[in-house]
Amino acid sequence: MPRIAYVNGRYIRHAQAAVHIEDRGYQFADGVYEVCEVARGYIVDMTRHLDRLNRSLSELQIAWPMTRSALQLVMREVVRRNRVVNGLVYLQVTRGVAPRDHAFPAPGVKPALVVTAKRSDPAAAAKKAETGLAVITVPENRWDRVDIKTVGLLPNVLARQQARSVGAQEAWFVDPDGTVKEGASTNVWIVTRDSRLVTRPADHGILRGITRATVIDVAAKLGLEVEERAFTVAEAKQAREAFITAATMVVMPVVTIDGTPVANGHPGSVALSLRHAFFDIAEKIKA
Repeated sequence: MPRIAYVNGRYIRHAQAAVHIEDRGYQFADGVYEVCEVARGYIVDMTRHLDRLNRSLSELQIAWPMTRSALQLVMREVVRRNRVVNGLVYLQVTRGVAPRDHAFPAPGVKPALVVTAKRSDPAAAAKKAETGLAVITVPENRWDRVDIKTVGLLPNVLARQQARSVGAQEAWFVDPDGTVKEGASTNVWIVTRDSRLVTRPADHGILRGITRATVIDVAAKLGLEVEERAFTVAEAKQAREAFITAATMVVMPVVTIDGTPVANGHPGSVALSLRHAFFDIAEKIKA
């Protein structure tokens, strides 16, 4: 069955889907995006994702491409047409198509919208969680507004490729003072020796991850204490556990940092318990 994408009002075969060469997302990275997990036939945390989309659009002064309720219907329809039971649904909104000029286009230019969906294998993800991931650290070199989920991700791309080149799966951005910011596409957590969960505050300098927010809810349900504060790479290497969160992987244990094993070098029980409880506690909207 061919994949189907939604592009500016049309459902079209993924292989034939295209945007205009003067789309500002292509020329200026002048756009934002969201990625929602699809699990067991449900879109996970859609409300929080669309709330964050609203914030990103507002920060960049981009109008909604359609009403929120209409966008929900499009997302569900794209998932349905692609028969995705487990996977991801991706949406991207740009400022639209206009003659190339750094300044905003004239009023009346309609924002552009693309929605796609793809399947994933939950068994493969579960197997990866059983072994955990390796991460490296890289100096922070991004712009100051990483709290906006824009499509301008070149530093993240280069960081992830640097990790891949040494056999790791993720890169953590680190400030000059040695404190961890976030991953190339994930939020970062550690578990202290006295079993407290620690993650950097999301008020500035990192993206307010939706999975991160739901994991805080999950931790509360499991009776785990969450402390939002900065922590150093050295503290992470000495932690009881480390893990990362994102819609693309939910909760994924980290077993080495820059080649140093975290604890015994195996996934920890806290991260795995959060992962196992996540679906039951997260918001679920039938696709």
